[in-house]
Amino acid sequence: MSAAMYTRPLGSGAGPAPPAASTEAGPDLIAQSHQRSEAYGITANTEPDFSSPGRSVLTEALDENRFLFQHAAPVMETLYDQIVNTHSMVLLTSAKGMVLHSLGDTDFLEKASRVALTPGMDWSEQTKGTNAIGTALTEEEALTVHGNQHYLNANKFLTCSAAPIFDPYGQVIGALDVTGDHRSFHQHTLALVRMSAQMIENHMFADIFPKAIRIHFHTRSEFLGTLVESIAVFSPEGRFISANRSGQFQIGLPFAALKAHTFSSLFGLPISALFELFSGAMPNPKQLCLHNGVSVWCRVKIKQANPWSAAKPMGQAQEPAAEAPAGATAAPFRHSVKKTQFSTLHYLDTGDPQVSNVIHKLRMVSGKDIPVMILGETGTGKDLLAQAIHGDSPRSAQPFVSVNCASIPETLIESELFGYEEGAFTGARKKGSIGKILQAHGGTLFLDEIGDMPKHLQARLLRVLQERRVSPLGAGKEVDVDVAVVCATHKNIKDMIARGDFREDLYYRLNGLVVRLPALRERTDFELVVKKILHTLCENGAQIGISAQVMDLFKRYHWPGNFRQLHNLLRTAVVMVGCQGSIEMGHLPDDFLEELEHGLPNPIPARFAGHIASAPPLPDMPSTAPMPEPIAEGGRLQDVALSAMAQMLRLHKGNVSAAAKALGVSRNTIYRKKDQLPPDVL
Repeated sequence: MSAAMYTRPLGSGAGPAPPAASTEAGPDLIAQSHQRSEAYGITANTEPDFSSPGRSVLTEALDENRFLFQHAAPVMETLYDQIVNTHSMVLLTSAKGMVLHSLGDTDFLEKASRVALTPGMDWSEQTKGTNAIGTALTEEEALTVHGNQHYLNANKFLTCSAAPIFDPYGQVIGALDVTGDHRSFHQHTLALVRMSAQMIENHMFADIFPKAIRIHFHTRSEFLGTLVESIAVFSPEGRFISANRSGQFQIGLPFAALKAHTFSSLFGLPISALFELFSGAMPNPKQLCLHNGVSVWCRVKIKQANPWSAAKPMGQAQEPAAEAPAGATAAPFRHSVKKTQFSTLHYLDTGDPQVSNVIHKLRMVSGKDIPVMILGETGTGKDLLAQAIHGDSPRSAQPFVSVNCASIPETLIESELFGYEEGAFTGARKKGSIGKILQAHGGTLFLDEIGDMPKHLQARLLRVLQERRVSPLGAGKEVDVDVAVVCATHKNIKDMIARGDFREDLYYRLNGLVVRLPALRERTDFELVVKKILHTLCENGAQIGISAQVMDLFKRYHWPGNFRQLHNLLRTAVVMVGCQGSIEMGHLPDDFLEELEHGLPNPIPARFAGHIASAPPLPDMPSTAPMPEPIAEGGRLQDVALSAMAQMLRLHKGNVSAAAKALGVSRNTIYRKKDQLPPDVL
């Protein structure tokens, strides 16, 4: 999706503006920022400040920004999935510029730490001079600061793209940033950051107004339910409460001016007429006319009084809360109705014998209150399978609550899981929080990446599962809870138990039925999977094909990111094709084509060389490098890769950088497999 479909960020008093066309901050903006930096008393040769404000300050900042973090963390994961192995990192900051959370490639995180680009550090203009985070927060505008545009000399090896995040009341609440090596700069990065910031804002809109009426509208009906739709929120009496940036742009009024309006003054009909228009059992989008004469297509949603229940369209049954498939969280093309199609075991059974066996076992234990543990590599669809287990269970009408144990900071995961009472800690919200476990009462609790749960919380979780009672932080009583438990991990839990990193008693409480999802490269139903994903990415019944040449390359590729990588790749290709015609080589990203050129046993034909960006050749394998030991017939491709990594690490005496260079992979690839490698090689 092009950046031109996004509006320029609006502050609480700014008027609508057309989309920004440039990806880098203009010279005037940079010059003004440099002038401010000088006025702050900063000099270009100022050394990075490594003085940490202390863990308690970061913990307090995370508590104060809990609402922002809850909605930003899953979007950050999806954004990082799209830039992984590009020597980059994703950062979330507060409105004051303090880094709250970061995800990134291991090699680049090390470089970032040299300039204090780490959680807890202040990256406002007042302390770091011109930089994307601080300048975006100051200008309230998405921008890129590239290389020498940074004010401090120490930061000029960076390229940073940041977008401010606005809360549902039009105030800046934080910033989202992608920072990388300036030599690896990509023009599309700022568009991805804009898209992700908009997604965070829309998620906050869906959660913050418990009894409000939400109007979702756009001049084109096919954009309803996508990232770029406009949202306006009104009280049940029709009083204007809020609108997202796209909504402000289409209505043609800034946030401050909208506060004086009502639904009637903006849409030209009383609020009672809106209820009548959308009172049918399956209300279709309706066309309304804004006060400025612009005709828009509308859908209406209203939240129930229960603040934990999900939004539902007027006149429609409540949908179970569900996340998108692995790697598809950020997809702006899929309507919510298609998510329910994904959430059944029958839909997931696409003919692969290994998957069919998994689904058969799951059907045998459905409704029997047997905990399920899902194993598999990152991106194989463990979260999607968990949703399907819930969707086919007797609990399907009750909540499905997902907790990613790896994405929540250790300082917050206890309160996120178990909840807390008002005043339990500094920054605790009024009336407290019931926690994820109690949110799942009557339904299913999905503990994703359970292997990353801190050791000190494993005992508390075990007690909850044994006694079916939970005690929120600061509470003097326990509350009964009834949940079905599904967990997932890509780690070897038994090895973690042997090292003392995971409680054995908790493991045996969680592994009532253990199933393993095969990696994408191991599946026999690849073509059908591709077709199903393409079907979800095209709207209004549009058909899109895929050329035999591309499909052949796909089948020979090893897909280290599994379905998440495949989905992101197809989503980009669909945008390039426009849901008309067939995906050809020219529709695939350059970095993917480069990897194909160097990584497949048969190089891609020379006639496609024009589609591949120039890149330095990968280093040759040392002539003394041993070949991987032969794998027994029926052995997995993953075993071959692990054997090659182990032998190369032994050859280079545990030097990860040298081994990765010799294998033609990134260091991060080896680090991701370290738990599966023999202990003597690292």
